[in-house]
Amino acid sequence: MTDYQVFNLGNLRLQGGATLRGAWIAYKTYGALNAAKDNVIVFPTFFGGQHYANEAIIGPGQALDPERYFIIVPNMMGNGLSSSPSNTPMPYDRARFPWVSLYDNVSSQHRLVTEVFGIERIAMVVGWSMGAQQTYQWGALYPDMVERIAPICGSARTSRHNFVFLEGVKAALTADDSWANGWYDSPPYKGLRAMGRVYAGWAVSQAFYREEVYLDIGYSSLEDYLVAFWEGRRLFADANDFLAMLRTWQNADISLNDKYNGDFAAALGSITARAIVMPGRTDLYFPPEDNEIEVSMMPNAELRPIESIWGHLAGGPGFNPPDAAFVDAALRELLAS
Repeated sequence: MTDYQVFNLGNLRLQGGATLRGAWIAYKTYGALNAAKDNVIVFPTFFGGQHYANEAIIGPGQALDPERYFIIVPNMMGNGLSSSPSNTPMPYDRARFPWVSLYDNVSSQHRLVTEVFGIERIAMVVGWSMGAQQTYQWGALYPDMVERIAPICGSARTSRHNFVFLEGVKAALTADDSWANGWYDSPPYKGLRAMGRVYAGWAVSQAFYREEVYLDIGYSSLEDYLVAFWEGRRLFADANDFLAMLRTWQNADISLNDKYNGDFAAALGSITARAIVMPGRTDLYFPPEDNEIEVSMMPNAELRPIESIWGHLAGGPGFNPPDAAFVDAALRELLAS
């Protein structure tokens, strides 16, 4: 049995020009919407994650407390629950799945929030990694609706360096002969494992490996960490789904829409929401320097780096308790502001 609901989008015309017929968003809610409909938090998912992964920082006594807030977790398209290569019928199945942009995701989530729940104000949008990119997009597209944003270890536009990192991830995945240009009959496991290994060198910092943190969190050796954690994280999802999300990620830009026509500074300047932007100090592909530039163009934003050697994973739900506590404290402060 599923623990989520589905919002049918109908025939969704995408920015790339295709129409995804019978598209949908899978979502889960936590808590209850109050009578004033002013206790809403939107918490989009991240690359490779489904709503279950966000639950690590949702719960009584935490900043994202379902006893106080109505928390909506929409699954990003391509993640295997919302419309994705693995669950879309022909002719847009598998390798034919069209490009879905950041705008396509967030504008569809806006439809969910307004059409299903009649919500006009959102207390906060928060997200990690690709969820942070969606958070920025929410703030730029709907500044009169979104009161606060908390982008964690993500950027408003994917940098060239980040793009190149993802080219390595894609190359590792698709080098497997079983890949068959996306028309595989059985999963390309060698490619999925290689993808995990490429990720392992980027998602945490040099200091994380130098101090052998993996030994402190239950892995018996470096190789055990690479196989059990990094390869293991990628073996149970669909390869085409990963490629669809990677394409969304590589082309992420909050100004890539008719509202801003590529004017990145204008898109950032339009985010009037109170913002605490939390990069990981040692994040190798969403570095703090990129966020510092973004915050300088946002009228009501503060840069608050997570001082951690956990790299990109510093902001991830449930990875490292001290970093999670830092994020939780910032979210509490933001919600109280």
